[in-house]
Amino acid sequence: MIWRRKAMHMGIFFIIVLIAGGILLLYKGNDAVAQGIIKKDGIVTAEQVKVSFQSVSGKLIREAVKESQEVKAGDILMELDSTDVDLDIAKTRAQIAQLDAQIQSMEGSIQIGFAQTNTTEQESRRQIDQQRAAIDSAAATLVNAQRDYDRKMALYSQGAIAKSDMDDSEAALSVAQAAMNQQQEGLAKLLGGAVDTGDTNTMVLPQIEEQRQTVANKGHDRESLVQQRNQLRVQLQQLEVQKDRLTLRAPEDGKILKLLAKKGEMIQADTPVILLESKRKYYDIYVSEKQAVRLHEGQDLSGTAITDGHRVAGTIRFITQAPGFADLKGTREKGQADLTAFQIRVYTNPEEKVLPGQTIEVTDHELP
Repeated sequence: MIWRRKAMHMGIFFIIVLIAGGILLLYKGNDAVAQGIIKKDGIVTAEQVKVSFQSVSGKLIREAVKESQEVKAGDILMELDSTDVDLDIAKTRAQIAQLDAQIQSMEGSIQIGFAQTNTTEQESRRQIDQQRAAIDSAAATLVNAQRDYDRKMALYSQGAIAKSDMDDSEAALSVAQAAMNQQQEGLAKLLGGAVDTGDTNTMVLPQIEEQRQTVANKGHDRESLVQQRNQLRVQLQQLEVQKDRLTLRAPEDGKILKLLAKKGEMIQADTPVILLESKRKYYDIYVSEKQAVRLHEGQDLSGTAITDGHRVAGTIRFITQAPGFADLKGTREKGQADLTAFQIRVYTNPEEKVLPGQTIEVTDHELP
């Protein structure tokens, strides 16, 4: 009976302890988030960057860094084989040089063509003037021959001259008329269908205009060559960009955590080959709803390194609702209590000397 009574008392005691503990947990909360609200401690974490070759692939021929090595932004990390790209660049440059020579030759030909056309135009106008003078001379000869013929015809009708004199005058008139016709045909040929306005300097000569148009058409051929050259120049720029991307450089200051590829391996485009630990560091703390409403993104917030007690300045990057223990477990043991916690991510200032893994404490008096 005595041992039964002791067992019953012991059972009642444990029941009371469990009930009290449950009430205490329900009231206060003892999950990680709840404890985080109380302590406001955060572990410093460094952002990690997966570095890869952008849009290029090939054989890895050089590893310029080792694991745990500190690097600066722009430092060479790795290099891929550039043989194929170098050949394409040399070929494209040769094609551009060839087009440069063709364009230069065509430009010279166009200049010579216009110069020759101008010279031909001047000669044609001078020949037209000369032909007009020849026509005037032939016209004067024809007038004189006609007058001589008319005079001798009158004398012959009166029997004053012989028939041979009349025949000579008629022959001279025929020769003068033929000469006149020949000179007019020569002028028409020089005009080439142009309307004779009488002013040689302002007259439009169709043959000359056709020659100018032919030379001008070569300008279109030159423009086509220029466009081809421009396309090759763009192609050359793309190849040079591609060649530059075959050299992998550090995107920012940091430390090499791990080399994910080895010399001699074939590397696919955009595949991570190096894991880089960034100098950008942050830690997370948890605050209550009342404290969260007094904070905002971009706000300065300082903490204390528990290792040596020095203050660590930082800036709030974002504020978000933190999942409670009941949410993570998929249960509702604590009702709505977990919904009052907020996660605050604080990025330390670049000049702060903190190491990943250190603990930063933010006290209530450091919160607004």
